[in-house]
Amino acid sequence: MKHGLVVSCQAHFNHPLNHPLHIAALAKCAELGGAVGIRADSPEHIREIKKNVNVPVIGINKVLQHGHRFFITPTFEHAKDIVEAGADIVALEATFQNQPDTEALKELIREIKEELNTPVMADISTYEEGVRAWELGADYVGTTLSGYTDISMDRQTPDIELVKALADAGIRTICEGHVSSPEQALAAVEAGAYFVVVGTAITDTVAITKGYTGLLQNHGTGSDRDADCLR
Repeated sequence: MKHGLVVSCQAHFNHPLNHPLHIAALAKCAELGGAVGIRADSPEHIREIKKNVNVPVIGINKVLQHGHRFFITPTFEHAKDIVEAGADIVALEATFQNQPDTEALKELIREIKEELNTPVMADISTYEEGVRAWELGADYVGTTLSGYTDISMDRQTPDIELVKALADAGIRTICEGHVSSPEQALAAVEAGAYFVVVGTAITDTVAITKGYTGLLQNHGTGSDRDADCLR
């Protein structure tokens, strides 16, 4: 997987793609396009994906918090469910916000690695969280939650600075979050990312379409421009 692209295939709530067969089709498309892995949520989606692809699956099990964001694979039971569904790597949240107890996080990582015999990817938002997760035994540390926690700034671009800082510290670092172009993915690898995870920019056709329609609608509809479009 080193220096490759992992495609996150997820859809939630009433999104039209929120069905195991649709998600599995997205994962197959990603594999055909050269992705070295898939990241996916829920046992149902992971199980269907594993029927269709031959690349590793990074599994997560999101729990929606009331009035807040998702909590990624918070317990051993959540991890066990996705491993039984076929996940090759378990990704879990390792932020100070949702996993403040260092000993509890250490035990969760240990249980997944030893009892489920599965590598762990820790999703973090800051350098300090990344160092903690690595020292507690995480096999990969991802910048997934940079910009989503109380102590990380809101951002619309990938946290290349965090990738570089973690990689320079000898941590196997994954760039994930806000990657919207091949150029940004390359910049992450050049900064030291072990691999790059891209989701919305590849698999969310609703968001991709909005990017086009929003720009065109804001541009205006002058008569000369309308005439040019009809030629």
